[in-house]
Amino acid sequence: MNFLRNRLVVLGLVLLATVLLYLLLPAIRQGSMEPSLDVQRVKLRERLTAAGSSSLAPPPAVNVTVRTGQLPGDPPLFFREALPVDAAGRQILPRLQVVLLHGQAFTSKNWEDLGTLALLAVNGYQALALDLPGFGNSPDSALKTDEQRVALLQRFLEALGVRAAVLLSPSMSGRFSLPFLVQRGTQLRGFVPIAPVGTRNFSAQQYQAIQTPTLIVYGEQDTNLGAQSYKNLSQLPRSSTVRLEGAGHACYLDKPREFHQALLDFLSKLE
Repeated sequence: MNFLRNRLVVLGLVLLATVLLYLLLPAIRQGSMEPSLDVQRVKLRERLTAAGSSSLAPPPAVNVTVRTGQLPGDPPLFFREALPVDAAGRQILPRLQVVLLHGQAFTSKNWEDLGTLALLAVNGYQALALDLPGFGNSPDSALKTDEQRVALLQRFLEALGVRAAVLLSPSMSGRFSLPFLVQRGTQLRGFVPIAPVGTRNFSAQQYQAIQTPTLIVYGEQDTNLGAQSYKNLSQLPRSSTVRLEGAGHACYLDKPREFHQALLDFLSKLE
């Protein structure tokens, strides 16, 4: 009787473990991909709450205005901009111009919510965050080729008077930034890829010919796209790397303090 009871207990535990594994499998599978929009929004709110009044945010006495605009054309492009200010909040000439793209689950609003736009402004940089076509307030457009995506970024830079940008590009936006880097890298003052897609589309010779200073950023726990992009991008001759410990694919959300510090350190070396 005890033997039968023990067998039933073991069978019940096995069934319970099977059910739990079945329920958790989708989340485990998704761990190597970009998290869903809802998941990342929750993480963003948590990180901002935890940051409080830390050094991620501009000093309370400095009022940074993030304005929005819409660039006409086909397609029209929505963007957010924070202009550089001094310690008294007065507008100054930019030390550098930083253009921020976004991942599949995000828009330009992410960089405003995270405090990145304001932080760049109070450190003397002009920050421009773009909604790529089909995201946020930019309508969708059938951009099927690298040349079309390069032309879109070129139109945006020229229209806003950006002559030597530092281009920041997470995840999905690699479809735009990497072809631009390969074709027009001489127009960039610097490049900050954060586990971008598409790094396998270019050869070692193409990477080695690029002289744009590059800061490769990825999360330690991003063993899929992060590790893959690092392997390919490390062929860039003027690259350095920041691996954020304990961070996943959207590592700038997991470790915003460390990400912002690495970004500011990199920008200071470009001036």
